[in-house]
Amino acid sequence: MPITASSRAVAAAALVTVALTLTTACHDAPGNTSDNPVSAVSPAPGTATDDGNPPGPGGRVACTPEMLRFHAGALPRRDRRMLLTVTNFSDRTCDFAAQRYPLLRFGDGRRATLPAIAASRPPTVVSLAPGATAYAVITTSAGRPGGPGHRGRKISQFGVALTGRAAPTQVGLDGRAPVHVDPRTATVTYWRSSLDAVRKW
Repeated sequence: MPITASSRAVAAAALVTVALTLTTACHDAPGNTSDNPVSAVSPAPGTATDDGNPPGPGGRVACTPEMLRFHAGALPRRDRRMLLTVTNFSDRTCDFAAQRYPLLRFGDGRRATLPAIAASRPPTVVSLAPGATAYAVITTSAGRPGGPGHRGRKISQFGVALTGRAAPTQVGLDGRAPVHVDPRTATVTYWRSSLDAVRKW
């Protein structure tokens, strides 16, 4: 039977179809990744970074005593008030998300930490950039020294802890003048980023 031009065209088209089918099958075969693009995979959230330390919530760094300097002294023109300041002298920004007010204890270790003044809580967590300062006001007693029902003791230093499990840092009072405090009625504000925000307490 003679081979015509039309039969040759049909045979050529069939060969092209077979070749394309084989090529597609090779590329789709399992394990064949030679033509696939390489993509970078980010570490899962919460995994360790290159230095081996897990990141904090939202990538934040918690303030630690090693990063801070504390000062305490009488609040000018405010009776029964002490001002506690903390300055970040490190080169990293940190915050007080783990504990938003200082944990203070006057007297022996059996006494509870001072309660915080709820109304002094700021709307957002206080962060400290390098060189920045935060403030807290301590109400040393609810009544005047020597007044009815007033009890307490004079102190020249006290402990400040940043979290419940942290060891307290001893802070001496500026001026070295002892201050009379009543641990039963003393309170403390939340950390605030400006002095004006705590002065009213």
